[in-house]
Parts: sequence; C-alpha cells; structure tokens
Amino acid sequence: MIYTIFKSNDNTNSGEKMEKKKWRTAISWHFDGEAYVRGYNLAELIGNLSFTEAIFLVLKGELPTEKERKMLDAVFVSMVEHSIAPPSVIAARAVASGGNSLHVGVGAGILAFGEAHGGALEGAMKFIQENYQKDPEEVVKKYFEEGRRIPGYGHRYYKEYDPRSKRIMELAEEIGFFGDYCRFAVAVEEAIYKIKGKKLVMNVDGAVAAVVSEMGFDWKLGKGFFIIGRIPGLVAHVYEELTIEKPFSKRLDEEKEVEYLGIQPRKLPERYKRR
Repeated sequence: MIYTIFKSNDNTNSGEKMEKKKWRTAISWHFDGEAYVRGYNLAELIGNLSFTEAIFLVLKGELPTEKERKMLDAVFVSMVEHSIAPPSVIAARAVASGGNSLHVGVGAGILAFGEAHGGALEGAMKFIQENYQKDPEEVVKKYFEEGRRIPGYGHRYYKEYDPRSKRIMELAEEIGFFGDYCRFAVAVEEAIYKIKGKKLVMNVDGAVAAVVSEMGFDWKLGKGFFIIGRIPGLVAHVYEELTIEKPFSKRLDEEKEVEYLGIQPRKLPERYKRR
C-alpha cells in the first residue's frame, strides 16, 4: 500500500502530493555528503561534545544544559558496574568462555537483561510518571491490595539504603532536579514502610527513574538507559574473560555444583529396542 501526504507548495496554494516512504527518521541525515545528528554537523560535535552530551542529543533531540549533562553523567556512572554476580555478566562471560569473540559475549550479556535484571528501571519510570500526582499512600495501598510489586524498591543486599540511590538523590538536590517525581519516589518508600511495617529501600532503579523523569525522558526509554550505562561493564568483563581465563573455563563441576532432580537410571522397555 502506498501512503501519501500533502506538502504545501511555496509557489502555489495547491497541495503537492508526495509519497510517504517506508522508513522515517528525525535523528540523523547526510547533507551534501556530510553526516548531521539532530541537525548538527557530526564533525563539529567531535571534540566539542562529551559522550554524555552526545547521548542526550540523540535521545532528546537537543543539546543538554550543563546541569543536565552533570545529572545524566551521574546516572550512567551509577549503572556502569555492579559485580560479577548479575545474570548479564554470568551470561556474557560464559558465552565468551565458549570460544566466542568480544561482541558476541557482550551481546549475550545484553540479552540477559529482563524484568528481574535491568527491566525494573523502565517499570519504575512508568510507575512514577503515571502516579506522581496521586497520594503516595493510596497508590501503595492499591498495589499491595492487588498483589502487585512496586518497581524500584527493595534490594537483595541493601536493607537500610542503597548507597547509589542516596548519592543520586543528593546530586539531584544539589544540581536542581529534585522536583515532584523525586518527592513522590521518596514518599513511596516512606509509605511502604508505614503500610507494610518493613523497609524496602529505593534502589538505584527507583532513584534513576525519578531523576530521568524530572529530566523529561519518556518511561519507554528505561531499558535503554540501563543498556547504555551497563555496556562498558560488560565489555570489561568479557575482555577480562578472554584475556585471563582459558576457553571453556566456566564448565560446571557436576558433582559439586549441580543437584540432580531427575529419574534414576532405568532400562529401555523391550518394545522400543530396534537393534
């Protein structure tokens, strides 16, 4: 099917019928043989923009202020690495151990991101953006009554507070990004404790979700932020695996590390024996 649009003609009052093309983008283009990103000449951006500023530009469409750059810098640093234990790192190093190259291992690590690891940021952004104008206690009560988990709260190791979240919120106040979204996020943590009688700390996903919501980013970019922030850590882990470990070094010791839950050895019934 051919879609069409009408474009006003500068010389006439009539509309000019134009074909709507299959692929469309507002991110980058080539003009006179040179690459432009969001309207800026890429060659001019090189050496002038920091990586964080360039990321802001491609995601948001405009150059960041100094405050926006500083805040987004902190966000990415908070997610860059968090030990060898997460599923993404285990997957990345295991795949690299199988004799694959760096990009294959990193790709495997990215594919390990899911709702339990990396996906909470998107969920937390959606939760905050949809509820920040409501009463925090009422929102928490409703979630608990419906048996729903509130994304961005609770952590396996941190029980009093997540040091990453604490620092992000401190910076948000210092820089000027502690507004309605951040206040709501803090109030939800307090409401959870009041209603549940148990503290579920705002984790790094919750803190980042509040701050990037203050910065005007859509919740659908949530997983993207985590991917951008964590890839350098995955690259480091895969490189380390390739340079200090032998191939196939991640094979499990079945006697020590695996519990067998299946059926004990048994004989094949006679009617299935064909030779």
